[in-house]
Amino acid sequence: MRPPCPLPPSAEKQLTKLLDQAVTKADYRRVLCVWLRAVLGMPAAEIARVLDWSLGTVHHLHSQYLQEGTSILLGRGRGGRQRELLTVAEEERLLAEFVARAEQGDITEISAVRLALEQQIGPVVAKSTDYRLLERHGWRKLAPHPFHPDTSLKAQEAFKKSSGVWCAPKPLAPQNTVWRCG
Repeated sequence: MRPPCPLPPSAEKQLTKLLDQAVTKADYRRVLCVWLRAVLGMPAAEIARVLDWSLGTVHHLHSQYLQEGTSILLGRGRGGRQRELLTVAEEERLLAEFVARAEQGDITEISAVRLALEQQIGPVVAKSTDYRLLERHGWRKLAPHPFHPDTSLKAQEAFKKSSGVWCAPKPLAPQNTVWRCG
């Protein structure tokens, strides 16, 4: 196995300062990973064992440090939109037409949003992408209430009791008969 690339001579002082500046546990562990190599000369296998990381992760972090410097050690979090199809600004432009229509009282259907998205990106988009796009921009699904808010259940029950005799379907009637109440 080839020997590891030497770290820059100023690495020891920089990394010691960065250990004090680390705010999160993840930042501290990333700095510690490189610090253990620079100051104590520990091999990657021991560093991996100490930090409970895989050997590949340690090698990868050392390699990134040698290529990019200390910028990769602090403030890098997980997450983010790693596989975004459109930027947030592009999504806002896509939805601008629907926002204008919605402000005039028009109802936006997901199929129209999907069509616009497919025209811009292509037809290889999952249905969940449409819903996540709308949720990301504060849209929510509105559906009519199953009943009127001023409904009187007592009045409904009274109507059912009084109208059941003359509005009930007749079991022996032909199938094509149209029923009318009243």
